[in-house]
Amino acid sequence: MTPESALREYVEQYLPEDDVHLAARARGQELGCVPIGAGGGAALRFLATALQARAVVEIGTGAGTSGLYLLAGMPQSGILTSIDVASEHQRAAREAYAAAGISPSRTRLIMGKALDVLPRLTDAAYDLVFVDAFKPEYPQYLQHGVRMLRPGGVIAFDNVLWHGAVVDPSKRDDSTQAMRDIARLVKEDERLVPVILPLGDGLLVAARRP
Repeated sequence: MTPESALREYVEQYLPEDDVHLAARARGQELGCVPIGAGGGAALRFLATALQARAVVEIGTGAGTSGLYLLAGMPQSGILTSIDVASEHQRAAREAYAAAGISPSRTRLIMGKALDVLPRLTDAAYDLVFVDAFKPEYPQYLQHGVRMLRPGGVIAFDNVLWHGAVVDPSKRDDSTQAMRDIARLVKEDERLVPVILPLGDGLLVAARRP
């Protein structure tokens, strides 16, 4: 193990996951929806706590791993709205939430394409938006996400380093290019204050200016 990989492992394992998180992660792997890593998940929980986020939108339910982290940081009155195109993903997420003792009243799972659902969500009504879905659509998710954020709210995108491909000029596939585009668009948006956190596969976080 190289010093760099040992350091990364130290960061990712700083806050160990419990059995509920590990089970949700395993179900995600089985379903082919790779969940956010433990370090990125801890960052989501931190953001939800710091924002006292009562209204959160998640684009890409997966098997519930990221939802568990978000809900753990939200107040008991908070509601997570989670969008996914696959019903089996949302069934797995419901299992994870139930195993964690989370009341069904705290989650609103919407099945459908995110770009069909997002236009129906209210402007400036959400504290936090988390994106981990179809990579080529990230720039379009940004347009909706910023519209939906209240002043001071935060939008976060997972996988922005895309396994290191973003710094390899020979990689020009749609997903890699979308990760480059989203980093550029967020940086150039004067409404946002961004930072890339080198956790897991890269977490791009941006706060909406008041």
